[in-house]
Amino acid sequence: MIEAQGLTKTYGGKTAVYNLSFTVQPGVITGFVGPNGAGKSTTMRMILGLDEPTSGTVTVGGHPYRRLPNAPRQVGALLDAKAVHGGRSARNHLRCVAQLSGIPQRRVDEVLDVVGLREVAGRRSKGFSLGMGQRLGIAGALLGDPQILLFDEPVNGLDPEGILWIRNLMKKLASEGRTIFVSSHLMSEMAVTADHLIVIGRGQLMADMSVRDFINTHSASYARVRVPDGEQAAREKLSAALTEQGAHVQPEDDGALRVGGMPLPRISDLAHDADIRLWELSPHEASLEEAYMRMTQGAVDYRSTADHRAGLQQAGPVPPQGYAAPGPGYAPPMGAPGMPPAGPGVPQPGPGVPGMPPPGVQPGYAPPPPQGYAPPPPPAAPQAPAGAAAPAPREGETRR
Repeated sequence: MIEAQGLTKTYGGKTAVYNLSFTVQPGVITGFVGPNGAGKSTTMRMILGLDEPTSGTVTVGGHPYRRLPNAPRQVGALLDAKAVHGGRSARNHLRCVAQLSGIPQRRVDEVLDVVGLREVAGRRSKGFSLGMGQRLGIAGALLGDPQILLFDEPVNGLDPEGILWIRNLMKKLASEGRTIFVSSHLMSEMAVTADHLIVIGRGQLMADMSVRDFINTHSASYARVRVPDGEQAAREKLSAALTEQGAHVQPEDDGALRVGGMPLPRISDLAHDADIRLWELSPHEASLEEAYMRMTQGAVDYRSTADHRAGLQQAGPVPPQGYAAPGPGYAPPMGAPGMPPAGPGVPQPGPGVPGMPPPGVQPGYAPPPPQGYAPPPPPAAPQAPAGAAAPAPREGETRR
């Protein structure tokens, strides 16, 4: 049994868990759920003595974990499947844990068989996949054959066969009278695994009840009613009759009616009295996920928004820098539509052809002068200073 009383944990100015009290009973699987940042991992760390509570107490088997005699033989836990030495093989990792905990070495091969890692027991754990690492962590938790087990996200990375295996394993352990405390974000898995739920939000207790009671308390059941396709008048007539008798009727996108607040036999009687044929009359109970989302919607710290991709939108095509439409005098190249084809007898651009520009220049085109540009004037001839004799003429020149 695990008992928490007024458990509080603060880190600096942030309160991760506040006044949390609950009891995890043996013989059942207790699910521990809540939004990201709700304080689930912090609570598990305090249970295992890894974090000291700011206030309050938590006991395992009647003792704080740090004072529990022979703790590895009484409590097994999986909090972080990656907390292994990557250079060790799976077998050597478990051997080290067994030796530190006073557990016989023969137990190592037994748990390797239980988790299905016997064939890869000699491989280094750094090469394991996420699912294989989870199995190795579960093997470590089972090593001492403990009566109390804590699992933090045990199905993370497991394939469907592995999920079914861990689900059946936890049910078997609970049937033996052991205490099973498991956290998960997968509500669909909790619905078929857990018997009891402890729900926290922003570090505080929100619910502590059985899974069935949680669904019934935090959701509303309804009936789906469908008339033959194309009989719109019958659909509207039935909707009016049900509303008149106090039912809550909402149309569905597929043409069916969602009817709440009225049992199925009463719906059937009203349809019969109105001479309306029904193609469907089925009960619908809310799932654990729907009930959970309805309850915790106010305790979610991290909310996503739609991606409008506004930063990737452009107002229109942007012309390349320096581009300008051709001005007057431009003519398309020879052979373009509307121009004579290039061939024998047709003058082609080239040097020495009268009236034709050199290669690479279109007929009639002249490059415009740069804006604001004027050629510099030629340098002036140096002037002799006043009164100085003119320089003597060079050889071959005559003085004027």
